[in-house]
Amino acid sequence: MKNDKDMPKRSVDGFTGKIKDKTVNDLAEKLKNRVTSKPNQKGDLAEKLGKQVAELTADLQRTRADFENYRKQVDIQKAQLVESTRLDTVKKILPLLDDIDRAIAAHVELAPLEKSLEKTLSELKLAKMDTAEGVEFNPDFHDAISMEETEGNTEVISETLRPGYLYDESVLRPAMVRVKRV
Repeated sequence: MKNDKDMPKRSVDGFTGKIKDKTVNDLAEKLKNRVTSKPNQKGDLAEKLGKQVAELTADLQRTRADFENYRKQVDIQKAQLVESTRLDTVKKILPLLDDIDRAIAAHVELAPLEKSLEKTLSELKLAKMDTAEGVEFNPDFHDAISMEETEGNTEVISETLRPGYLYDESVLRPAMVRVKRV
């Protein structure tokens, strides 16, 4: 039987799991592999970290862009809500404006209020339609309640029953009128 000193020492390779003899050559080879593989591992680590930084930066940029788009959409919705609320409020005061017009027509001493009322209406982007007698009838702006049977080709307003209003240059409520041909 051989002496234990003569027997080569055996070990398990941590990378491959194979049993290897520990000799000076094996140890030198392992040391050489470790020294040469460390720069590659550092390069691989730097490359992996660089990729992660790039991915996280792209995610951050997408998140910022999403937030900016969300903020812009919220601003648009706020503006639409304000405009919708203003329009609903103006629609609700139209009967009151009709009452004020009738009061001014019935009581001449209230005539100075008309200029103040027109100024306030213009600040609200609200304007009364021109429905004076003789103005040409336009079905986009006027609702004809009746037609006087006269001879002629041109339809004009003969009487205004209810004034019409424009809000921001679009029809809020058409004027209710009587029409005749001239």
